[in-house]
Amino acid sequence: MADKIRVGVVGAHADRGWARAVHLPALAAHPEYEVTAVAGTNLASARAAAGAWGAEHAFDDAAELMAHPDVDLVTVAVQLPQRDGLVEAAIAAGKHVYSEWPLALSADIADRFRELADLAGVRHAVGLQSRHHPAVRYLRDLVAEGRVGEVMSTSLTYSLGSPEIWSQRYAALFDRTKGVNHLAVVGGHSMDMFRYAVGDFSQLSATLATRITRVTMEETGEQIEVTSPDQIVVNGLLESGAAASVHIMTGGPRGAGFRFEVHGRAGRLVMRSTDDNLVGPEFTLVLTEGQEGPKPLAVPDFYRPALNDASPAVRNVYQVYTDLARAIRTGEPAEPDFGTAARMHRVLDAIKLSAATGERQHLS
Repeated sequence: MADKIRVGVVGAHADRGWARAVHLPALAAHPEYEVTAVAGTNLASARAAAGAWGAEHAFDDAAELMAHPDVDLVTVAVQLPQRDGLVEAAIAAGKHVYSEWPLALSADIADRFRELADLAGVRHAVGLQSRHHPAVRYLRDLVAEGRVGEVMSTSLTYSLGSPEIWSQRYAALFDRTKGVNHLAVVGGHSMDMFRYAVGDFSQLSATLATRITRVTMEETGEQIEVTSPDQIVVNGLLESGAAASVHIMTGGPRGAGFRFEVHGRAGRLVMRSTDDNLVGPEFTLVLTEGQEGPKPLAVPDFYRPALNDASPAVRNVYQVYTDLARAIRTGEPAEPDFGTAARMHRVLDAIKLSAATGERQHLS
């Protein structure tokens, strides 16, 4: 491998999109990586992205990017409905892979991707970067070191404002079959952060509801039926035995963001976001110990990546790339990877099954 890990970005654009906003700035700032190739929906778009980000090669066919010898790692930054076959193709080409979340439509498919990658000897990462937020990592360590004592219960609520007029490019968000709806995207990012900090569910019950039943397409004025849930309620037990609840609510003009509480025998930790951003909020942490009053906690510099001036989302993705580079060079495991994704998809599958059947689901 060259001194730098050479990256090909599928879904790159010069002016818009998740790769433009987050992946490419993180890669451009990272000393371990070099963007050598991009692929877009057409050659003109790809060439514009290549010019904007200094990539030598531009393609309108992702397969050509994956086959190129100047690419070591493929970042797949397109939505799941347009991603069919791309992850498997990158693995088959012998490339390391960073795939955006959601990884797949189900845990079984995600597990198959993990098995294919492991058999091919390539390293893999998935875009569940919220677990790398400095405040989340600090919260996790405080819980693990027993700062609040034995955890008796924990809860997460997240409310996200949502318009009722949307561009057609977001139509898949409202289709429960597409895999990029509120449960998969909002639920996946939020609950992976939750599980990372306090541990996995061992059993759960869930209720899903769709309260906004129609939305309007901005370009045409057409109203489409919403079949995906906008209200997600989960309760159960963690593997530690702690009681746990998650309530994710979307809709209305403005959300209140995250409130994450860990209730222990010796104290209480509360983490709140200052806005309702899903993947890039700023958090505040408050600790209450014993009979003392609550006190704010500053996140130590140890937890902060190098990009202090970047947005939280770019910083978090930068940390995923840092860990992935170490995994590529040393063979050490690094998360979030396809195994992380498969476990999160297993939780989402259990939520859907519980909501459909009314039965409690056991995950361990």
